[in-house]
Amino acid sequence: MFKVLITDSISDNGLRALYDHPLFTVDKRVGLPQSELMSEIRNYDALIVRSQTRVTEEIIQQADRLQVIARAGVGVDNIDVNAATRKGILVINAPGGNTIAATEHTLAMLLALARNIPQAHQITTKGEWNRGAFQGVELYRKTLGIIGMGKIGTEVAKRAKSFGMEILGFDPYLTEERAAKLGIAKADLETIAREADFITIHTPLINATRNLINDEYLAKTKKGVRIINCARGGIIDEEALVRAINSGHVAGAALDVFQTEPPTNNGLLNHPQIITTPHLGASTVEAQEKVAEEVSEEIIDILQTKIVRHAVNMPQISTEAMKSLQPYLRLGEQMGQLVIQLLNEAPERVEIDYYGDLIKEDTDLISRTLVKGLLTHHLSDSVNLINALHLLNEQGVPHTVKKNTKNKGFANYMEITVLNGDKVACIGATVLNGYGERIVKMNQYRVDIRPERHLLFINHHDVPGMIGKVGALLGDYQINIGTMQVGRADVGGEAIMVLTLDKPINQDLLRGLTAIDGLKEAQLLELYPEH
Repeated sequence: MFKVLITDSISDNGLRALYDHPLFTVDKRVGLPQSELMSEIRNYDALIVRSQTRVTEEIIQQADRLQVIARAGVGVDNIDVNAATRKGILVINAPGGNTIAATEHTLAMLLALARNIPQAHQITTKGEWNRGAFQGVELYRKTLGIIGMGKIGTEVAKRAKSFGMEILGFDPYLTEERAAKLGIAKADLETIAREADFITIHTPLINATRNLINDEYLAKTKKGVRIINCARGGIIDEEALVRAINSGHVAGAALDVFQTEPPTNNGLLNHPQIITTPHLGASTVEAQEKVAEEVSEEIIDILQTKIVRHAVNMPQISTEAMKSLQPYLRLGEQMGQLVIQLLNEAPERVEIDYYGDLIKEDTDLISRTLVKGLLTHHLSDSVNLINALHLLNEQGVPHTVKKNTKNKGFANYMEITVLNGDKVACIGATVLNGYGERIVKMNQYRVDIRPERHLLFINHHDVPGMIGKVGALLGDYQINIGTMQVGRADVGGEAIMVLTLDKPINQDLLRGLTAIDGLKEAQLLELYPEH
């Protein structure tokens, strides 16, 4: 018999598979205090929560019998995933259960925004009859720009087409072929800004999308544009949005998510041209049943047959194996993060090569960390070691893994190359005994860099005084340099400069760097914290 504990309000209909299974006993104790959960958890094989229960390291430490923690939803911020991983407990979620709910809420916000429905309702209930004050616009023959063509963005596109809208889709992994199959046009962010009458956002919140919709981007948009965000708070700079609406450039916005929740920005909440809802994207009876069904069925599979579909952490491996692999796993994820930023677009092909002592090892887990780091840049924390290769294949990106007997000058060496058309980016790295991880190759240049949070990558001509000019400008902006590496192919030819910085740099500084005579490109490369 398997025992399952449920501590949050979750649909009983969705849990029916567990309730009816002869090998499972289910205890539902909504609102169980943390102290009681800590003492009770040792009696259960699986725990199901939503967002209310905090599954802390202290609780996990008491869970000697627990095999699975299930989140009946997508986010797992309330679960200490690292502690669960260390304990050998799988953490699963239900990533597809709320797709239709979020899609339909987006369409509801789109229609409400176009026709001023909430504002008109509010005035009418007060006894006022003012038809002229709420003249709206039609969706027919308007252009909808969709930023993020994942599952929800794709479903929004399908439904918006039924209104007769023209669809522009942006996504790093959207191909011309897939766009054609969907009957939409593949577009970049600039085109969407220039041509869209409505813009809806469906991306994760990552470094690349934080404040993506800011003053600069809004200034490029078509006058009278309307903006919808049912994805993640923080993608839109809320103050910039209010400024753009007050100026008359943006006609209005509909927001289901906010930078802080509950939101406190009264200028946004009380604005007559902004529609707000309290993060209702997944709040339907059906969505809550679907996520409960997903986790129920997967718990049964995991405990009975060991089949795992939606794990958000790595499977348990021996302490000895983890100890020897740990430096390569950390380094692999960093390499993946760096190489995709060097390419600066979605890859069409990925090549992974191992040399030296690594060819004797089972490198599957390292390969997964390389791919995880690569995909995290666009897909955020939806990528994990279990689903990384699956997600890469799902995006239609082939990858090869080779073990080479050729000596690269290091006892161990690994390299990842990503390609898109004629564009190629490459990172090579090693673990030096006593010195730790080192990036030793960036594109065709040899370097020696300890991976750090903020790296400044510069392409320039090999001319005297370049290092001094770069250093002086960074000093003017109070940016401290940790280390500096230079590499060149030929004297006086193309060269690179890689600096580790104590803090990130802004766009003004990057523009200042590229204005230096002979400096071709300056790019901030960032390594995300481990999670």
